[in-house]
Amino acid sequence: MYVPPAFREDDPLILHEVMRAAHLSNLVTATAEGPIATPLPLLLAEAEGERGVLYGHVAKANMQWRTPVIGDALAIFMGPDAYITPSWYASKAEHGKVVPTWNYAAVHAYGPVEFFDDERRLLDVVTCVTDIHEKPRSKPWGVRDAPETFIKAQLRGIVGIRMSITRIEGKRKMSQNRSAADRDGVASGLARSERAMDQVVAGLIPIEN
Repeated sequence: MYVPPAFREDDPLILHEVMRAAHLSNLVTATAEGPIATPLPLLLAEAEGERGVLYGHVAKANMQWRTPVIGDALAIFMGPDAYITPSWYASKAEHGKVVPTWNYAAVHAYGPVEFFDDERRLLDVVTCVTDIHEKPRSKPWGVRDAPETFIKAQLRGIVGIRMSITRIEGKRKMSQNRSAADRDGVASGLARSERAMDQVVAGLIPIEN
């Protein structure tokens, strides 16, 4: 990922926050037949290993796990994003030398990937991922709510993923390269948007008090 110094993010806490907030990520593997990508939720176990470990699962019918991987796998996590119109820049009125851009946060995690079908490990992964996403609900659903025989049958249809993170890149492009007046205009413009994600990005723009 191309990361100019102004947008580089190395703080593990912020990187992990982006990864946890990205409910759906993309797992990409290089193979002799070309790259293969699967959208899926990935669980971050930040306490494992030096940089954390990612867990998830794919359908057993998915050829990604059957195809030999060349090198490390790549997990892509996208954070908040928003289109930025030049009309919000104070500098537009000064000289007009402005163009549109896009603000966003992204994390790329790399590492060797392992695929497994051990029932106990699969059940642990499925339970953890489910609990994370059900927790905010007033009446969370749990894996144990379904009949045990049904769950066992479902587990036979999936393959687990374990990816130990060996390298991680973070990017937070939030108008840091613009003047204070331009950043203020961007934050104000996004805050007035009816798009919820725009309003989230507005709160991430660094402005001077």
